[in-house]
Amino acid sequence: MTTSIEQAPLSADIAIIGGSGLYQMDALINKRHITIDTPFGSPSDDIVLGELAGVTVAFLTRHGQGHRLTPSEVPYRANIYALKTLGVRYIVSVSAVGSLRESLQPLDMVIPDQMIDMTKQRVSTFFGAGAVAHISMADPLCPALAELLTRAYDNADVVEGTSHSKATYVCIEGPQFSTRAESQWYRQMQADIIGMTNMPEAKLAREASIAYATLALVTDFDCWHPTEETVSADYAIKNLMKNADNAQKVIKEAVALIAAESPNSVAHDALAQALVTSVDMMDDATKTRLAALLPKH
Repeated sequence: MTTSIEQAPLSADIAIIGGSGLYQMDALINKRHITIDTPFGSPSDDIVLGELAGVTVAFLTRHGQGHRLTPSEVPYRANIYALKTLGVRYIVSVSAVGSLRESLQPLDMVIPDQMIDMTKQRVSTFFGAGAVAHISMADPLCPALAELLTRAYDNADVVEGTSHSKATYVCIEGPQFSTRAESQWYRQMQADIIGMTNMPEAKLAREASIAYATLALVTDFDCWHPTEETVSADYAIKNLMKNADNAQKVIKEAVALIAAESPNSVAHDALAQALVTSVDMMDDATKTRLAALLPKH
């Protein structure tokens, strides 16, 4: 049965951004589809508010239902801003990735702690045009949230694969996969996994003072491996679908842990420490555009 808007507030502390292969959460109940317009356009799709493990969460499919948006077309700013307007303080991002290390096997899950941004065409900030902020990205993924994800994996009944933490995610523009030379270059850069969507998502979440962590689902070995099959969309999605059920188990455990512990995050005060332009010096249009992000004081 669907809960009406009048029966429950339009808010959630926790959001899940579903990537390739994760277009819905099967265990989500009492679902309401919310359409939100933002100063940065419309999100990828309706945001689905519902209950998971007895906790209200917001779910957003990054590429839209039917996987209609390429990584470069995803409206990252609108997605993060819309979640911020719902009161979200924690984001668990689920993403398909290729492995750049022998030890990270297809069907494994990786909870990275570092990122390299190799994207070229995406707007990576809410700021400019009347307001300046310089956010620290030294540790781009929330350590407290990542630690909870690791515990959630341990608590979940995951049959295939294993989990890994303390890894570096390199984000490329796409939508094409890497050349062999690029794949080897990323390995030399000490990257461990490769994807197309977590930047500028992580940067924008930090600007919005939202704790952000990634559950990365390994689907392939990119194209560096001398004997394994070179990545293709069919091959990657086949492995991703095998891991989709396991990912949902981990997310359910993670939501319960986040709700129980409400961990403090360096992200929660990030903008307050990084805003260079005083709110008093911003014009009305700028303050309106950034209203959901600006520190309340």
